[in-house]
Amino acid sequence: MILENFQLNGQVAIVTGCNTGLGQGMALALAQAGADVVGINVTEPTETRQQVEATGRRFLDLRANLSDISCIDGLIKEALTLTGKIDILVNNAGIIRREDAIKFSEKDWDDVIDLNLKTVFFFSQAAAKQFIAQGNGGKIINVASMLSYQGGVRVPSYTASKSAVMGITRAMANEWASHGINVNGIAPGYMATNNTAALRADEGRSASILERIPAGRWGSPEDLAGPVVFLSSKASDYVNGYTVAVDGGWLAR
Repeated sequence: MILENFQLNGQVAIVTGCNTGLGQGMALALAQAGADVVGINVTEPTETRQQVEATGRRFLDLRANLSDISCIDGLIKEALTLTGKIDILVNNAGIIRREDAIKFSEKDWDDVIDLNLKTVFFFSQAAAKQFIAQGNGGKIINVASMLSYQGGVRVPSYTASKSAVMGITRAMANEWASHGINVNGIAPGYMATNNTAALRADEGRSASILERIPAGRWGSPEDLAGPVVFLSSKASDYVNGYTVAVDGGWLAR
């Protein structure tokens, strides 16, 4: 039955940055589909743990500042000690800095690029090595953005990082598909999260955004549930290097 291909029973998913927002929504969706979740966060993900465990799945809480890639190998080892394997990696952790491009600082550039791009690549690399060692393939889902397609305003390092995420998603898919590893992306549209709080608080900016979205509303973490489960499951075994826009029709406008 086709619905069986969407089930994740017995699988283990690492989700970075899942204490709130989109990461929390994706972690919960994976648990609802049957996966145990390893959450990697800077702060305690109390609410996420409660939501995942309410589904009957395990939630393993690992802490790290992912802006420093030196922690990645240790996190993989710790996850394996606790779970015995890894099947899915969702690279969700990210930050944004807002400033006019003419004033943008090197620190704001480096901080965003390091977490949003460098860590995404090297965490994917570490997961791919483990998938190859396990011999059963695996799934990597990178979180891109509408600014993977567009330039944006006052977010030059974020735009650069998310454009590059879509590019390296393709590049990694090209090299690792032969190992049964699917690397794909999700590009959320304008979502009601912490990252967009300033935009939603600006009545004029919020109205102009909503006017362009055919669905007529800001997105929510629940809107990513179906795409992340699909890209994590057998149902997407022949999907490689693609970034799915979940945007209420923003890009189609």
